[in-house]
Amino acid sequence: MLRLAYRNLFQNKTRLAISVGGAALALMLILSLDAVMAGVERQVTAYIDYSGADIFVAQDGVRNMHMASSSLAASVASQVKAVPGVASVTPILYLTNVVDLGEARNLAYVIGLPPRPVVGGPWRVVAGKSAPSVGEAVIDHGIAEKSGVGLGDEVKILGEEFTVVGLSEGTATLVNSVAFISKQDFAEVRGDSRTVSFLLVKVKPGESPEAVAARIEAWLNKVTAQTRQEFAAQERKVINDMSTDVITIMNLVGFLIGLAVMALTVYTATLARRAEYGVLKALGARNGHLYRAVLAQALISVLLGFGLGLAFTLLLSAAVPRLGLNLALKVSGESLLKVGGVSLVIAGLSAVLPVRQIAGLDPAMVFRR
Repeated sequence: MLRLAYRNLFQNKTRLAISVGGAALALMLILSLDAVMAGVERQVTAYIDYSGADIFVAQDGVRNMHMASSSLAASVASQVKAVPGVASVTPILYLTNVVDLGEARNLAYVIGLPPRPVVGGPWRVVAGKSAPSVGEAVIDHGIAEKSGVGLGDEVKILGEEFTVVGLSEGTATLVNSVAFISKQDFAEVRGDSRTVSFLLVKVKPGESPEAVAARIEAWLNKVTAQTRQEFAAQERKVINDMSTDVITIMNLVGFLIGLAVMALTVYTATLARRAEYGVLKALGARNGHLYRAVLAQALISVLLGFGLGLAFTLLLSAAVPRLGLNLALKVSGESLLKVGGVSLVIAGLSAVLPVRQIAGLDPAMVFRR
């Protein structure tokens, strides 16, 4: 039966190529959307992931950075430092604002760093220095290059002029970037030196970040302490909640396209061999054997489409960064499992109509014709 299914599909190679290509593009749509979301999630949490902090301490109830505001009294830093298991505390100021680079404008997470920060600064610097002093800034090199800005040039952040002294890498996404200035400049622009936004905590060797975070919340009132992994997970959840409906609709469109293409392929391949199936039934072949042949056709078609769609997606993932876009596609195992499951559903549903044709097939009518 497998041999019959293979022969039915590959006898008309042009039709097979068109149908498998259509299914591949539909499955590529689902894979690509998932890869874009996974890449965006990774980029959005890049500052958190590469901050070097083990624990993020914020205002009570604040569990992420995106579209959130946190304010802590500066004195809380010394209180957190006194908690057993804490090795260092780096206070930072944070605000989402626009960076003016000549005629270009870029939305950015603006981070105010203290002098010689233990953690929280740019994790990869391609030119200049990593820790800005008063009147200085470190910005993403890709954003700077597109805007024609280099070391020693002036940019406007929070409405004030700063000299670019460092260019970082990996600090830009499709919609924003991360810019670093001194905590002193940030406080002066804001007009408040008595508060900080977040405390970035390093724990002592051998200490559990989870245990130290729980200890911080127990010792101090009205603060939220989360491990770096928990904080990043909350950040990703916000992004997912904002885009779930769009991704779901697009994935549904891809699923329906793939289903329609594969159903048509298997149906026409079966219909074209209707006479052969009639002869097989006349020779004693049971419906169950013929059903398995049709299902095998569907499975072969969908597996070919899945492999081709995955190849297209991987090629797209490799090509996008070379186009100068601040976008990274990431094909995850979870996405592969999901699309693999969708492919199996498509294969099963694609075989329904052809199976009905075989079930109602009368061998005598085939011979009379």
